[in-house]
Formats: sequence, C-alpha cells, structure tokens
Amino acid sequence: MRRSTRLTWGLSVLLALGTSALGLAPASSADTGGSAPAVREMSPGLVGAMQRDLGLDPAQATARLHAEATASALAPKAQRAAGAAYGGAWFDAAKNTLVVAVTDGSAADAVRATGATAVRVAHSARTLDAAKSLLDSRASAGAGAPAAVHSWHVDPRTSQVVAEVAVGTATRPDVAAFLAPARDRGLLTVQETAAPAARTLSAGTVGGDPYYINGNTRCSIGFSVVGGFVSAGHCGTPGSSVAGWDGSAMGSFAGSSFPGNDYSYITIGNGWWTVPVVLGWGTVSDVLVRGSAVAPVGSSICRSGSTSHWHCGTVLTQNETVNYSQGAVYQLTGTNVCAEPGDSGGSFITGDQAQGVTSGGWGDCTSGGQTWFQPVNEILSTYGLTLVTA
Repeated sequence: MRRSTRLTWGLSVLLALGTSALGLAPASSADTGGSAPAVREMSPGLVGAMQRDLGLDPAQATARLHAEATASALAPKAQRAAGAAYGGAWFDAAKNTLVVAVTDGSAADAVRATGATAVRVAHSARTLDAAKSLLDSRASAGAGAPAAVHSWHVDPRTSQVVAEVAVGTATRPDVAAFLAPARDRGLLTVQETAAPAARTLSAGTVGGDPYYINGNTRCSIGFSVVGGFVSAGHCGTPGSSVAGWDGSAMGSFAGSSFPGNDYSYITIGNGWWTVPVVLGWGTVSDVLVRGSAVAPVGSSICRSGSTSHWHCGTVLTQNETVNYSQGAVYQLTGTNVCAEPGDSGGSFITGDQAQGVTSGGWGDCTSGGQTWFQPVNEILSTYGLTLVTA
C-alpha cells in the first residue's frame, strides 16, 4: 500500500533508475564497501540540503560527494595495504581525501601507493579496539556502565579511546573505576560534556509518514530489503505487528535486538512492496539507494525520518558504544545530524550508499544535537538479507 503521491514518485523515480537513497546494482549482506560507484547523478535538492546543513556552496557539495564516494571505495584497499600497522581512517573534508593512520613508515609508504594520505600514530587500531572492548565487556556485565558515562569510542585521529562523561563526573569513583582498563593502558581520553545522555527516538502515535508498532508506537523505515525493511531494534520485538502510514496491516517483526544491538527486520505483505528509496520529504527529491559502502569518519551524511524529515551533517565516530538508560549498545556510528522522537529506525545515507538506521541521540532539530545509527551492513549480515537497490 502507498498513498497516491507515493505511486507517482515510485513510477517516475524508478524509471529514472531509483527511489530511495540513490541505487545501482543489488547489494547483499556481503557488500561491506570497496566498490562504491562514483556519484554520477545526484538527486535534485541534495546539494541544496548540504548547503543548508553543512555550509557548502554547490561546487563544494558536488566535489565532496564525488570525493567521499572515492574515499569509501579506497578505504578497504588502504587498510589492507597498512596491514597490522593500520590505526584507523577518516575523510578529510578540507582536502577531500582519505587519511589512513599507521604505526610505521613502511606501512605509510604502502598506504600512499594506494592513493590515500598516510599519517603516523602511536597505536594500532587493533590495540585501541582491544582497550575499547574491555569497556564494552564491563558494560555488558553486572550493573553495566554508570549513567554518567554517556559513550566511548576509538578516535583514530588522536589514537585514543575517548569516553564522554557528564560534567563534573570524570573523577567520580564509579566513573574512574569503569574507565580504568583503558586508562591503565595509557589509551584513554576523558571528555566532559554538558549534553544530555542519548535517548532512543521512538514516539507515540502522531501524524506523518511512519510505521506503527502494535497500534501505539511510531518509528521510521530504514531501508528496503528483499522481503521487507530494516529499522531500529528498540521499536518492537519479534512478533510485534506493524501497520503503515494509513493504518493498514503491513507485516510484523521477524527479528529484533536491543540493547546490545539496535536493529530489526520487519517482513511485509498485504499489498505493500519494497523500493530502493529514501524519502526526501520535499526538502530534496527522493533519493535512490545503490549500495552500502561504508563512509569514513569525516564524510557528509544525511538522515530521513518521519518526524524531522531530512537533515544532513558529518560522520563523527565509528564503533562507538552508547550507554542508553536501557543498556549499552555497541558498534554504533556517531553523527552531528539532528533527530527527534519518531525518527528511530530511519535512514542514514551518504551520496547513494546506505549507511545505517537511526538509533538514538540527544537534542532536536531546532537547537541541534547528536545522533547515532546502527550500521546497515551488520543488519544485513545478521539476518542474511539483501538490500534492495536501483
């Protein structure tokens, strides 16, 4: 089922090769990046949205989209070239290039040979990830992480594990004890923040273009997959019924995980169908999905959701653990894109490449904030799904 306006764009966009977030060839759970096509034709309005949210002029936005597509394709090759000396990677928006951190000079030469920029750092990604994993293990055991510890992630640019904690709590005994495994290894940077703790972004039933769970909770569709769509795990549990924007039966949750993870798979029927499209909500034209190559830290990214609609920003972190009140969620990607209740599960996309589904955050789209998403490739792999692409 779709309302008549959706039928109109569905036919027109599919004829133009797509209707969700930019698409090309079918992607599967094995698609983890490395062969992303360059952005050859951007959806009308996308550059305008990047001008509004990122402060770019049209030429800068166009150049950045092309450079980010190149960086996403180059990143796996550069990581292989770095080998054990790999210390992480990010996109340098000022220079429109992929930067790869390495711990020795020979690896730097190998990385430069791929076309990426190399910088020397103190610690390998393997070392930093191991320290972060110790904190993850503490969060999943016993009482979990203290509420004052908002999140923690590996920052390849500083070669540190960065923990964000509430103002005035960095030296509090429970916070210090929780962070000790990373601190004892000399790998911890603590940042105090006045921002509130992240929250999930589901909402009660209100108007919009959502899907509804068990008749009373509203979330947003992430990406179409063969047989249904993916969304956030906190939106519903296996077996929960789902209705579409018009109240008609849509399907049910076939799989869901939260906390720990924040993803779900919803199967559909009853006349509903899948299209490779992310809604632009009139801010931009609906965007086609062509794959799911991972955008490096520093890349631009846009989000679509049923409450606040279309907004853009930048990828800030990867593999971040966020400490929600319901428990820690691991391997999230952090952004400075705003979101609001009801946006949960909605699409994050860079260019024409699906990135993930909205998990939670803080702030709103009036005053700004921060939002995290669950990477889509993990969801595809977990459930053995195939992304619907144009």
